[in-house]
Amino acid sequence: MKNFKNMFLSVQHLLAMFGATVLVPILTGFDPTVALFCAGLGTLIFHLCTKGKVPVFLGSSFAFIPVVIAANEISGGDIAYAQGGIIVAGLIYVIMSFLIKSIGIDRIKKYFPPHVTGAMIVVIGLNLIPTAINMAKDNILIALITLIVTFLIHFFGKGFFKQMGILIGIIVGYIISLAFGQVDLTSVTSASLIQIPNFSLSKFSMETIIIIAPIVIAVFMEHVGDMTTNGAVVGKNFIEDPGLNRTLLGNGLATMVSGLIGGPANTTYGENTAVLAITKNYNPKLLRRTAVFAMLLAFIGVFGGFLQSIPSFVMGGISIILFSMISFIGGKTIYDNKCIANKKNLIIISAILIVGIGTTYLSNMGINIGIPVTKDISITGLSLAAIVGIILNRIVNHQEFKKNQRVKEALEF
Repeated sequence: MKNFKNMFLSVQHLLAMFGATVLVPILTGFDPTVALFCAGLGTLIFHLCTKGKVPVFLGSSFAFIPVVIAANEISGGDIAYAQGGIIVAGLIYVIMSFLIKSIGIDRIKKYFPPHVTGAMIVVIGLNLIPTAINMAKDNILIALITLIVTFLIHFFGKGFFKQMGILIGIIVGYIISLAFGQVDLTSVTSASLIQIPNFSLSKFSMETIIIIAPIVIAVFMEHVGDMTTNGAVVGKNFIEDPGLNRTLLGNGLATMVSGLIGGPANTTYGENTAVLAITKNYNPKLLRRTAVFAMLLAFIGVFGGFLQSIPSFVMGGISIILFSMISFIGGKTIYDNKCIANKKNLIIISAILIVGIGTTYLSNMGINIGIPVTKDISITGLSLAAIVGIILNRIVNHQEFKKNQRVKEALEF
């Protein structure tokens, strides 16, 4: 019975990450089945690097979409050159992990107090919600039914039934969609039973590397935010144990391997963190089992076709509650650490929210405000908000910063 329960919990994680993971390759030109395989393999690599302590699933990174598209245009549509850029980006992750290990986590931690990280988590969730709404808008009614069913089970369900809320919500939404002829079964009927993912080797060019590699500057803050979010949900500090250097190493190696065999860059997935928050089951083994399922799924055409047939508005309804949960966790982090008792912290929190949300919405309107990295890339959204928050905190709380440093030196003495 326990194994049966854990299997369904793993499937629930698989469903939560599936839509976003295959959407990235569809938008950028990668093979979706390769992306699914790389997500599973990357997750296992990450767990190996982090001693199996962090309940994280790695999936296709949305942050790389614009730079991969730009790289494809320069290379004449040869996706192999984008893979080369992704490998270099992963290598930068690895280098950063060793740098953090040599500098020490304490020097890194003092730049990420709860009022900075909490506000960053809020921005992550709020910036993802429009994506969920866009997915849901094709059939708002069914999306709402899916959301409400999941919501009711989460708040009024008991035991195992409560933990299966997301999966039940998706099943209910799918059945209703099927009954009203809203499901396209082409992906199921045209799929073969067994298929081999279209693995491909990478190529390298300086032009595509220059376009893709600098995005690491932006996604580093996203990684810190995701690790902080995951730790806040589980009730552990994964930045300290197993350490930010190990989580970065796992993310970097997973991205390098993905780029090597034809997949997109990998990143930790907020959807799966939200599943953890809802189910209250934080066992990392569940995520490793999910990773194995994802790798097997890449070879099973019919099952992959079935998952692809799940309407986007059903996943949109689920995603609204998942992404909202992320923002709630960020707000709880700020509240639990009594950050708002200090008026200076309110300034920093407000700045992070305004910059992180404002620049993202302006970017969606075609107005780009950020720090230029290359001609086609600028740091905006969460990354810009994190930089502003860290610098502003260093300026506003300068005296507190110095006081903590003196205390630390005295204790070391």
